[in-house]
Amino acid sequence: MKVSEQRTELRGLSAEELQQRAKDLEDLTFRMRIQKSMGQTESANKMRPLRREMARIQTLLREKGVRS
Repeated sequence: MKVSEQRTELRGLSAEELQQRAKDLEDLTFRMRIQKSMGQTESANKMRPLRREMARIQTLLREKGVRS
């Protein structure tokens, strides 16, 4: 998915949906970090897009005035 499409999709979500997606991304990045430290995954290059999506979500939540 292109960044512009992703941004449009995220802007269409409510604050509650954004918070849920942020929580899901936090869980996913945590699990991937653990797997990487244990040498169980080759998908370390997938961390960067996840962190960037998390930053986009946090930015939108701040724009909407929601504390996370």
